[in-house]
Amino acid sequence: MILGQKAENIEGAEMIVHTAAIMDDNPELIAAKASGIPTFERSKLLGAVSRHYRRCVGISGTHGKTTTTSLLTHILISCRMDPTAVIGGRLRSAGTYGISGNSDIFVCEACEFKNTYHQISPSCSVILNIDNDHLDFFKTMDNLKASFEHFGNMASETVIYNGDDEATVEVVSRVKGKRLITFGLNPANEWQASDIRLEDGVFPSFDVLHHGEAVGRATLSIPGAHNVRNALAAFAAADYLGADISQAISAAKSFNGAARRFEVLFRYNGITVADDYAHHPTELRATLSAAKEMSFRRVTAVFQPFTYSRTAMLLDDFADVLKIADKVIMTEIMGSREKNTWNIHTSDLAALIPGSEWYGTFEAVAQRVCEYSEPGDLVITLGCGDVYKIAKIIKNIKNGSLQ
Repeated sequence: MILGQKAENIEGAEMIVHTAAIMDDNPELIAAKASGIPTFERSKLLGAVSRHYRRCVGISGTHGKTTTTSLLTHILISCRMDPTAVIGGRLRSAGTYGISGNSDIFVCEACEFKNTYHQISPSCSVILNIDNDHLDFFKTMDNLKASFEHFGNMASETVIYNGDDEATVEVVSRVKGKRLITFGLNPANEWQASDIRLEDGVFPSFDVLHHGEAVGRATLSIPGAHNVRNALAAFAAADYLGADISQAISAAKSFNGAARRFEVLFRYNGITVADDYAHHPTELRATLSAAKEMSFRRVTAVFQPFTYSRTAMLLDDFADVLKIADKVIMTEIMGSREKNTWNIHTSDLAALIPGSEWYGTFEAVAQRVCEYSEPGDLVITLGCGDVYKIAKIIKNIKNGSLQ
């Protein structure tokens, strides 16, 4: 692996694949396009792969894609169905971001950013939810909904969707000629969860109903009530693929999550340090609410805002949900694929959160976390950038590597 973006890094390559987030002025991308070496955006390659499988399940939605894709993959492996899978995060039980199987089943995370999920060829489109994200690209919610509508209509057979989510229900009402399968907490859904409890105040346990009949009781080993619907979506997709539903429900208990999804990294002096990919207000609310339901003395949110457009457009929403934490410590905004034409800064967000702090370097953030934290606290790094690196710095400080 080579870190850093340089034109010479492409030397010796026979094919070059890049993500949709790479900007046009990236030196490696410029060199790739000038080189004559076959160069593809990642979604086009993923689409080509998907067409080699008779049964392709594409899992889309603003929130929960990685967890649901990982859980479904874990279930299919446990049921000995030998799937191939491409996941947007690391499947902790396998230690990889994907697996290669020998069956006709392909499971993939289908991301809406820049309509990249329109490249795959699903037999089954899963829509977990639709929320106000990536509006730097879509501009309006109507455009975003139209994109998901197209993804639903792309399915050759079936659409599995969240019957509790108003925007998703609206979108799927315009999908024609498919078998429609709903999941959710409402009894009107084909797949329903009832009698939901949180074991130890953390891990969801619930009855799984199919067409109103109980088919088993699921207990998850991943925290948060928000994962109940993700699990229902995975059960519905597993059933669509022919898995034994009792085995599928049993397998869910041994699923220990995807990397960077409320992942406990280490503990020191009675302080727990965890990491989560949450980077949208809805995701932050789910993660922080789950954390507050646990038995920690205080919850410290270490947040890295991601992209200037998202921070500017959802500034008040970010402020509201971050107030759930007992303490908020932030980094500068990670611009990623964007330039700061919005003239937005972390200081603008900090001004809306009483008692919050922000620092210009990860080292300064880590030092402040170490000064503030006490036994019984949870420190959770939040964001889809490289904020997780702060946890390593904290660990080094505690081990005496940094002073």
